[in-house]
Amino acid sequence: MSLFSRKVEQVPCTVEVSHRFEALHAHVRFNDGSVIHPGDEVLVQGPPVLAAWGEVISEDRTAVITRANALERLWTRMTGDFEFMELCEFSFSEEITL
Repeated sequence: MSLFSRKVEQVPCTVEVSHRFEALHAHVRFNDGSVIHPGDEVLVQGPPVLAAWGEVISEDRTAVITRANALERLWTRMTGDFEFMELCEFSFSEEITL
């Protein structure tokens, strides 16, 4: 892993999209066993996979993985917890009286 350069890999993958009452999800599985690390970017090639209500679609595609360099990986590890807080939703159900 270089300090400044990024590495690009093309890997075969399987995309599974479920649009059912029991499960609503979209998963990508790398068929060659590739692992994604903090800061890496993944772009699945091809048109969007659209599943109608009640369907589960599984398609074989190619994914392009752009590996983060050492500085990007360090930065992602250091700031990742702060980014996670943007996903949290806070609600308060009771009013406070002073």
